[in-house]
Amino acid sequence: MFNHLKEDISVVFDRDPAARTRWEILTTYPGVHALIMHRFSHWLWAHRWYWIARFSSHVARWLTGIEIHPGATIGRRVFIDHGMGVVIGETAVIGDDCTLYHGVTLGGTSWNKGKRHPTLERGVVIGAGAKVLGPITIGADAKIGSNAVVVKDVPQGATAVGIPARLLDQEKTQQRDQMAEKIGFSAYAVGQDNQDPMTQAIHALLDHAAKQDQRLQEVMEQLAKLGADVETDAEVGKAFDVNYLNKIVD
Repeated sequence: MFNHLKEDISVVFDRDPAARTRWEILTTYPGVHALIMHRFSHWLWAHRWYWIARFSSHVARWLTGIEIHPGATIGRRVFIDHGMGVVIGETAVIGDDCTLYHGVTLGGTSWNKGKRHPTLERGVVIGAGAKVLGPITIGADAKIGSNAVVVKDVPQGATAVGIPARLLDQEKTQQRDQMAEKIGFSAYAVGQDNQDPMTQAIHALLDHAAKQDQRLQEVMEQLAKLGADVETDAEVGKAFDVNYLNKIVD
């Protein structure tokens, strides 16, 4: 129990830059309080003292604003940041090193008994307001965007956003970021999964510029094989991309 408490306090320092002292964390962080009380109520639940387990979890909810069913299984070094409005169902399983922000729901989609809540594998991060529903599995190191509604499995390392949640194309997103950086364009505040026409147009331009850049590079490589001087191919490519985007935008 003491080792769990030490880990709970240490993980706050790792994931919350506002944390200053261990005493501050121990006395003012509701996520830490909720986990401490859950371990007690879960122990009672495992020993079939169901009413007292539910009552202790009810008290914890009243004190912290975080509702964790005593039947839920929670691993080590889990961090519930802010925590208000978090709801974790009876058959939910949360692996080690997961992070949940305020307003997160790990809920069910059925009134049938048995496994009906999500399983989070190691290192999952769930953004504020997200709803993860049903007996689904969120793979290790996956990320769920704020306010997303997830009703299907999410693979390891993937990112899911939107309502209903959709997986981001990680390769294409990285390619867009690299192209934007190369041509000196910053798509600040442009969501990766936004349906706004302007956002879609910008993404289409970045995708087109990336294809043109790849083709230009292939041409340069062929010219180099023929003995042509291609020392300035990077500058030519960048100038081409910038001029093309400026022409389209104008």
